Amino acid sequence: MKKKFQIGLCIIMFFFKSPAIANYEKVFFDFKIESITGEVIDLKDFSNKVILLVNTASYCGFTNQYAELQNLWDNYKSKGLVVIGVPSNSFNQEKKENKDVKKFCEVNFNINFPLTAITEVKGKNSHEIFEWAKNNYGSSAIPKWNFHKILINRDGKIVDTFNSFTKPTSKKILDKIEKIL
Repeated sequence: MKKKFQIGLCIIMFFFKSPAIANYEKVFFDFKIESITGEVIDLKDFSNKVILLVNTASYCGFTNQYAELQNLWDNYKSKGLVVIGVPSNSFNQEKKENKDVKKFCEVNFNINFPLTAITEVKGKNSHEIFEWAKNNYGSSAIPKWNFHKILINRDGKIVDTFNSFTKPTSKKILDKIEKIL
């Protein structure tokens, strides 16, 4: 029964993979978002960088992916990759306060890549970045769970998305990052 469920889940996720035809009236670098410490992150400051945007959560079974995200950041930031973590309670698995998320990330994973404030990533209250992603790349850009990854090229356009099961340092993600760096 478990195997059938896993196969069914994979089939469903495959159907959500097809991107929409993008018109890109705006690109990723046209947006701003609040940082975990309350300042505004102007994404134009990351222009001409490759971005891995990941919605995160402290109480998720995938939370250990923080370590791999930090590893990516450490290994590729000098080549032009920026990892941006977006803590979210959209799936009811995040702490309530930004300061608690920040402390959790620093103490448990030594995170020093940019983190945003706790942000909605799906539904009617989702941040405009996630609406933009959905409108320009289709349903595969909508996080289905925590640690969903959106890869954005130097032009500020989405190249690919990866579900929660795809580890940040998987060959699939590393090959895409290296190709567009």
